[in-house]
Amino acid sequence: MKNSCPEGHWSTGLYDCLDDRSNCVKTFFCPCITIGQIVEIIDRGTTPSQIACGIYSALHMIHCTWLYTSNYRSKLRALFNLPEAPCADIMVHCCCCLCGICQEYRELKNRGVDPSIGKFLFE
Repeated sequence: MKNSCPEGHWSTGLYDCLDDRSNCVKTFFCPCITIGQIVEIIDRGTTPSQIACGIYSALHMIHCTWLYTSNYRSKLRALFNLPEAPCADIMVHCCCCLCGICQEYRELKNRGVDPSIGKFLFE
């Protein structure tokens, strides 16, 4: 896996959503797709993106997506030794969930993983 980013630092900021316009638009209109791709990568294929998308959609109906998505932000941070910034993971996803999802997707891409391909590139 290619890693062009220094360990211990986010490659982009939380509000740099427009750095990847296509992902920004996809996440704004259908965040379950983006989170599904992120989950499949982080869980190394044990949770298919379709299942993650379904879980996100179900939680969206009761306005609790942040309970699910913040957990994967924590896992991503642990994977790449990233700081809990700009605030606690749960706060990022409670207050700025779509920005957090976009940042996590960009982080995977910037570290040489293409989340749109799925688990296979990360093995």
